[in-house]
Amino acid sequence: MVRKIILTEDIIIAASKMIDDSLKTRRDPSHSDLEFIIKKNGLEKGDPKLQGQTVGKAKRIRYLLSWSIEENIAGGEKFLIDLLDLVRGVGGFRDGSSNYIGKEEVVNLQQVLKNNGYSLDNQGNIGHLIIDNLADFEKEEALWAYVRRAQKGQEDAALLTGTSKDLLEAVAAYVLVKKYGTYPQTANFPTLLGQAFVALHLKTKSEDMSQVSPVKKAKIEIETTLYKLGCSINMLRNKAGTGHGRPFVPEISNAEARLAIEGMAIISEYLLNKLNEV
Repeated sequence: MVRKIILTEDIIIAASKMIDDSLKTRRDPSHSDLEFIIKKNGLEKGDPKLQGQTVGKAKRIRYLLSWSIEENIAGGEKFLIDLLDLVRGVGGFRDGSSNYIGKEEVVNLQQVLKNNGYSLDNQGNIGHLIIDNLADFEKEEALWAYVRRAQKGQEDAALLTGTSKDLLEAVAAYVLVKKYGTYPQTANFPTLLGQAFVALHLKTKSEDMSQVSPVKKAKIEIETTLYKLGCSINMLRNKAGTGHGRPFVPEISNAEARLAIEGMAIISEYLLNKLNEV
């Protein structure tokens, strides 16, 4: 279940367009409906209408969510879920309803959310994008969406919905499939990640560097450090999987979990970029 939606500029624009009725016949949700979920998520200070301004619904939501990025990102992310529920509840995703937001708006919202790692069906129900269900040409784009969320420390980006893989495992497997057409499904994580590194001509362990330049030595040290970091992060995984709370073991703090997630993002980004170079 998706409990929050990451705030990005394209999502903010698509969400505001979803309730824009300025050039059309008025439709629900009303300003009063919006005010209820704004207050529910503690976003009153970012609401231009509650601050005395006269604004339309689209401008109100765009301003509110842009404010949320800097001042209350957690509230803004939860607000987006409530907004989807509200629009769905008044028939906004039902063609023929007086509150239908429009086919173009639905398709645009679906694509924007897909680009950020979510799936939205035609009835307005949202879920995490399941990478194993995607065509090969869509998988890298979906992995990048998980990377972007992990860069922000989003815990739900650590484990891929619908699979037993974490982000690093999925990226390593993807690298091997792109390079060799398959990957060893029974291999342990250090082996899987190591094979992905080798496929991209990256080092996983130190070697005699007495004859290499300082720059080359530094690059090798970065590569081996990233490999070791990836293996260490994997050891912190909650092996119970996505349905058992946090993606990491309970012994680590929230700050350590965030560091681990952002570390996964750094390594995943590096591998995906290298894949496109090699």
